[in-house]
Amino acid sequence: MSLSSLLCLAGAVVGVLAATPDISITLQKILGKAHTGIYTYPTSLTQAIVPKGIHSHNDYWRDVPFYTALSLGVISVEADVWLYNNTLHVGHEKSALTAARTFESLYINPIVDVLKRQNPANSSFVTGNTANGVFDTSSSQTLYLFVDVKTDGATTWPVVIKALQPLRDLGYLSTVNGTHFTSGPVTVLGTGNTPLNQVQPVAIRDYFWDAQIPTLNTTFANITSLVSPIASTDFEANFGPVLGTSLNETQLQLLRDQVAYSHAKGIKVRYWDQPGWPISTRNGIWRQLYSEAVDLINCDDLPAAAGLADEW
Repeated sequence: MSLSSLLCLAGAVVGVLAATPDISITLQKILGKAHTGIYTYPTSLTQAIVPKGIHSHNDYWRDVPFYTALSLGVISVEADVWLYNNTLHVGHEKSALTAARTFESLYINPIVDVLKRQNPANSSFVTGNTANGVFDTSSSQTLYLFVDVKTDGATTWPVVIKALQPLRDLGYLSTVNGTHFTSGPVTVLGTGNTPLNQVQPVAIRDYFWDAQIPTLNTTFANITSLVSPIASTDFEANFGPVLGTSLNETQLQLLRDQVAYSHAKGIKVRYWDQPGWPISTRNGIWRQLYSEAVDLINCDDLPAAAGLADEW
């Protein structure tokens, strides 16, 4: 996705009309003199963007949080939240926090804006409410929103739940009713200091808990996909160092075992803190995780990951 397309998406925050898609200058000139109105449609904001099983680690570090990931087809984003004066601020550490960069301004409002565009209310062709996701090419694809709680979980998580109200009011959140999971345009998972005891006992809810992969068949064997549709763990702590560009046989068997028992419970998997250097190792591990059915590939360099076109 080019810079111009990214700016198109970013412009949606302030209501800027999406620009012409990335097409040749010659074709743009032709269309400029033709009936260009017939070449646009209500949900075309994310036109031609193909969703990919990538997780945007520390997404708030992007040039344009959320929108950069969206422009590359990334289906999962992560925001670190800190509760101060009843406001959820977003940043990697306290020194990085500002009054303007909040969970509401960087994530809730932009996501709501995109979803409203993908679910136009003034269409004469729609007879009821729709629940299209953020991707025009795959409207049923949910956006995973990981909320990494950095401050005290017991006091912060209730504020996170309250902050989701705009998405809740519009019916855009994945839900569970005690026995059944209903996928929505956005699936929220609490991680970090998110307290399990504020998620698991709540039968009817629209938020979930990021479980630890290694504990799904031991300490937390009672965790189901209704509590944790996705589980994660620290790659390096789990597998140890990588020598070369792929896991050794022992590491690979551990990976396969963990993927197998997680998937048997209906839980998707994600590993974080994979090798970032050398690039050959990073890319090799990305490819191996993908080939071994890891559902979300944790990435810091989104353009590089999205550029592995043959893999996705």
